[in-house]
Amino acid sequence: MSTGAAVITGQDAAWAFNEYHAVRHRLPAPRPAAASLRAENLDAIADEFDVFLLDAFGVLNIGETAIPGVVERIDGLRRLGKQVLVVTNAAGYPSSALHARYQRLGYSFATADVVSSRMALLAALDALPHRRWGLVAASAFGREELPDGAFFLEDDREAYAEAEGFLMFGASAWTETRQALLEGALRARPRELLVGNPDLVAPVEAGLSREPGHYAHRLADATGIAPVFYGKPFPAIFDMARTRIRPGVPDHRVVMVGDTLHTDILGGSAAGFRTALIQGYGFFDGGDPAEAIARSGIAPDFILARP
Repeated sequence: MSTGAAVITGQDAAWAFNEYHAVRHRLPAPRPAAASLRAENLDAIADEFDVFLLDAFGVLNIGETAIPGVVERIDGLRRLGKQVLVVTNAAGYPSSALHARYQRLGYSFATADVVSSRMALLAALDALPHRRWGLVAASAFGREELPDGAFFLEDDREAYAEAEGFLMFGASAWTETRQALLEGALRARPRELLVGNPDLVAPVEAGLSREPGHYAHRLADATGIAPVFYGKPFPAIFDMARTRIRPGVPDHRVVMVGDTLHTDILGGSAAGFRTALIQGYGFFDGGDPAEAIARSGIAPDFILARP
């Protein structure tokens, strides 16, 4: 996830839950809900699984701070022979920046251990005709991995008119002025809108940041366009993750671990994996998720007090 320019302070999970609930008609359908088992952390469920798919924000880190004890816990899982992969909606960051962050925080993930929604979107572009894409992304991260001919959307109205389609990677440089320009351009001439990060919000030190999914759903409501999403809870990122999982591991021995019902848990469940919701950090920040689970019908297999 990118750290969005607009931040909702106070970790308002209730507000964010309502935002996710309002767009349920565009999300995958969950498996039938079942009772969730409660456990302390990943160590407590290690015997159940061979492969751990970990969200980043709310599981590995909050903003630029590693969650205490998680580096050691992941190292311990590996010593038990478990495969640990990161499956993240951090589409705003080039792969090199993601790896540099994890190393800075003390994690030792190899390149092949990280699957991002940015990677899923870029892979999908290979099957599409070449276009001059307008980019919702922070130019500060440079052009690494971005398609030839694509250009950053800022405050030039003509750029929005000239784009042959739009790619949403990150919202850290996005503003309401730019949102209005993109909405106007799509009203005037509907074009493809491909979204690398479906998250509506992300946990940061100051609260919850607004993410590309928030803006994409607003565009869909305002213009009638149908965004195509490539991150959790949608299939593309999980299809890519499957290519990294050791051969022969059955789905019930794979667990998707995350802090958000409507992305990590819904996506992992829809992909056929089992799921574990982190209660103590991120979206719920220590609050009880029971009411949200009942309202949403999205039930994790496990609720963990901490990663």
